[in-house]
Amino acid sequence: MSKAIERKKQVVAEIAEKLEKSKSTIVADYRGLDVKQMNELRKQLREAGVEFKVLKNTLTRRACEQVGANDLTEHLTGPTAVAFSYEDVVAPAKILHGFAKENKELEIKGGLVEGKAVSLDEIKELAELPSYEGLLSMLLSVLQAPVRNFALAVKAVADKDGEAAEA
Repeated sequence: MSKAIERKKQVVAEIAEKLEKSKSTIVADYRGLDVKQMNELRKQLREAGVEFKVLKNTLTRRACEQVGANDLTEHLTGPTAVAFSYEDVVAPAKILHGFAKENKELEIKGGLVEGKAVSLDEIKELAELPSYEGLLSMLLSVLQAPVRNFALAVKAVADKDGEAAEA
């Protein structure tokens, strides 16, 4: 009996470590997905560097209590899978939200983003954000706009002066 308890303590410690290291953690109900769909979802998440685990709710609750992520425990009912992202905050939200659109069986319950509890609506908003590269492109465009407008104004004045000189 003590070996089983020790193993469970070890699993709780592993989950707690993942929760602490994770920048983004999302909990989903996978009930109704077949093996092919689960494998496809795991593949997409793995390619994005996201760890996707099916975990026991009681062990995950204990790990949440250890790290102070008590907001996550309300989502730990029924068949639960947890996506841990250690690098990209947005990747699990984007992938799970996109997969849930195509496969109605997958239900996103909630999660944690940088230690803060997030609801389903907040996860959807996060998933609909442009990529990092897209945001940089938008920022660059905004920063270039005043210079571009100034250059166009100078060119228009030069063209107008050129026309006046010809006449």
